[in-house]
Amino acid sequence: MKPPPFEYHAPRDLGEALRTLAEVRGKVLAGGQSLIPMLNMRLVAPEHLVDINRIESLSALDASPAGVRVGALVRHSEAERSGAHPLLARALRLVAHPVIRNRGTVVGSLVHADPAAELPAVLAVLGGTVQVARWSGEAAVREVAAREFFVGPMESAVQPGELAVSAFFPATGPRTGVTFEEVARRHGDYALAGVCAVVTLDPGGDAHIAAARVACVGVGPVPVVVDVGEACAGRAPDWGGAARAVQEKTEPEGDIHASAAYRRHLVGVLAERALRNAAREGAAAGGV
Repeated sequence: MKPPPFEYHAPRDLGEALRTLAEVRGKVLAGGQSLIPMLNMRLVAPEHLVDINRIESLSALDASPAGVRVGALVRHSEAERSGAHPLLARALRLVAHPVIRNRGTVVGSLVHADPAAELPAVLAVLGGTVQVARWSGEAAVREVAAREFFVGPMESAVQPGELAVSAFFPATGPRTGVTFEEVARRHGDYALAGVCAVVTLDPGGDAHIAAARVACVGVGPVPVVVDVGEACAGRAPDWGGAARAVQEKTEPEGDIHASAAYRRHLVGVLAERALRNAAREGAAAGGV
């Protein structure tokens, strides 16, 4: 299989990249782990390909007490090894295989907006943001919240002429546990269903649950985020009730790998497991 013909651009800085994107309608090449197969299978046929791999400023990974900002050229493997964010690192271990993670980019995965992928769910459950830039006489940057960034299956809020330059994953804070649970036919395959959870215990030092959120993959057109803090509040959380609340929010579809009913059942099991494990982690570690 060969890609369709295209004109290749290799800008050396962000301004040049944005000016190029303003002048031509094309696809951005970063890691290429999704784009190249799509080109080869003729699922996309852009007239222009803009390769941003020479733009050094997009390779930054900056951690602070507020969270971690990941540039558009930060590879999966780099973000995983950095340990800058515990939930991001756990999700990245589930992404495909090492050879893919060595080239694939965190921001590229977000822009690809695959509802079965792990990273969109992580950004969504944390309430993160994506910085998107375009050329308007100069570089103009807007910040897009995760709840608005994922528009539909394989569709993000990045418009023609724009470039996603970074993503911000907020820190989880003290007495907070995080987990990512999924089931796949084989390790590295797309998950039949997956759930990541963030659970915060009461800052007073007891075992009461103060807040709990989950995000699900593979059971809706975009990451499904559910706040289950009310069901989990107090010393005796209703984990089963929280799991049922998550199931009610999902819209799974059946395929050759699993029926819609099985996916809905699976997401309930995974939600309960993820919430219990996240609460246990928060209590044991005193924070993450």
